[in-house]
Amino acid sequence: QVQLVESGGGLVQAGGSLRLSCAASGRTFSTNAMGWFRQAPGKEREFVAAINWNGGITKYADSVKGRFTVSRDSAKNTVYLQMNSLKPEDTAVYYCAVRYYSTTASRPDEYNYWGQGTQVTVSS
Repeated sequence: QVQLVESGGGLVQAGGSLRLSCAASGRTFSTNAMGWFRQAPGKEREFVAAINWNGGITKYADSVKGRFTVSRDSAKNTVYLQMNSLKPEDTAVYYCAVRYYSTTASRPDEYNYWGQGTQVTVSS
């Protein structure tokens, strides 16, 4: 059974940093693209970042470009999201996801497996 478990969320002051991790189990995802999404209260789930199967291609939402970095360690079946210069508007539950295909995507319906999410709260 496939499981994605996010960790690393928490409370941080504006301008601070957090590193999220998403560990996959149940199968190897070395040939699959992975992504990060977030959902704030009362809002739809939105794309944050994605990385292709070998880490050579990354994609970011405009709102996080230059501040967030997505990476992966296929040997550990893990994807990371380094978040710097955090802002209060980054506050949300962050989800990792895996899609069947090797290329990046930015719509939630393009992903097939999802984690339970980790809360990130940025105080002003």
